[in-house]
Amino acid sequence: MRNQWVFIFVIGFGVLGNWVSGFEFDETDFHFNTTESISLMEASSSFAAAAGGGAPNPLLVGLTLIPEAAAKGAACLDGTLPGYHLHRGFESGANSWLIQLEGGGWCNTIRSCVYRKTTRRGSSKFFEKQLAFTGILSNKAEDNPDFFNWNRVKVRYCDGASFAGDAEDKANNLQFRGHKIFLAAMDDLMSKGMQNADQALLSGCSAGGLASILHCDEFSSLFSGSTKVKCLADAGMFMDTTDVAGRPTLRNMYEGVVTLQGVAKSLSPTCINQLDPTSCFFPQNIVSHIKTPMFILNAAYDSWQVVSSLSTPAADPNGVWKACRRNPGNCSPSQINFFQDFRNQMLNALKGFSMSKQNGLFVNSCFAHCQTERQDTWFADDSPVINSKPIALAVGDWYFDRLSVKETDCPYPCDKSCHNLLFS
Repeated sequence: MRNQWVFIFVIGFGVLGNWVSGFEFDETDFHFNTTESISLMEASSSFAAAAGGGAPNPLLVGLTLIPEAAAKGAACLDGTLPGYHLHRGFESGANSWLIQLEGGGWCNTIRSCVYRKTTRRGSSKFFEKQLAFTGILSNKAEDNPDFFNWNRVKVRYCDGASFAGDAEDKANNLQFRGHKIFLAAMDDLMSKGMQNADQALLSGCSAGGLASILHCDEFSSLFSGSTKVKCLADAGMFMDTTDVAGRPTLRNMYEGVVTLQGVAKSLSPTCINQLDPTSCFFPQNIVSHIKTPMFILNAAYDSWQVVSSLSTPAADPNGVWKACRRNPGNCSPSQINFFQDFRNQMLNALKGFSMSKQNGLFVNSCFAHCQTERQDTWFADDSPVINSKPIALAVGDWYFDRLSVKETDCPYPCDKSCHNLLFS
């Protein structure tokens, strides 16, 4: 039996969420607009992590702003300094570094970016002064067996383009400097010992998972050939597909992000030579070109995409998908078939990637989003598994070359270990 416990927190929009064998939210209290709002799932995941993510007495790590960032042109949307949270490694992990890029949606219009800079997703004025380090960031061996004593870093996300933009809008006082934030953070961490790393892992969740894909080879290039460097993308496999009305909702939103924030110059040259910039913001067109070893961790029915790009209220004006969107147990057979097709598209997009011996894969058939940062999904007595292997051990086996990891789950509803995200 899965542990039944309650987790209550407040989202900035006034939403109350509670955990009972999965997160539950009141969808009516939140306006889901993929083009003009920060995802509730990402907000909830971050608040869950900030409050401990299910781990008792989590480690709280203070904020460090990067004073040299301004001189390098790196700034949050509102022009404030970017920052990160660093907990030093110890003993055998003293020279190993894990960098976690924070997620939190995107902004694709002037209006949405102007709003975003009044939040912690666009201004360091609103950053939490401390974050709880849980899951892959935990300092406890029993919660994080392979990375607990590494130098662990959470890089804050305050640009709205997965750390990839490089432009500005002077009229609206907007700085789109995500790529420079990434570089400034890496420079600062290199000066604090990361340049001497024996081992390094770039990871990220959601928009941060996409960022870890976009910047994987760039991150690897920072180190000498003697450093073991790999990358992990959690819930970053955002698919270029159509919604329940047959519309390319996510592509339309990404086109705004790429165009407004000047993302093209940060994208894969190999991809750009073949496809348009918006296509090169989608992982399915990038992952096979990455030279650095990478691990893709994703729920086959990614909750963010289910709610915010596949079955949005705008695509479902008559509310046919409303109950299904809130809880997969309410879906009709035809609606489940739609999600099975989405899963198949994801698996097909990963075929070439998974053929490489150096890469790892863990795609579980859950309605979930971001599974590395929450303790209950990363490594716990009842955490999700495929073939009896939890996510933390799968990632560790792959990183340390103990075993090849290419885990693909059977289709929904066969996996009873899922921690599905539900909406009340």
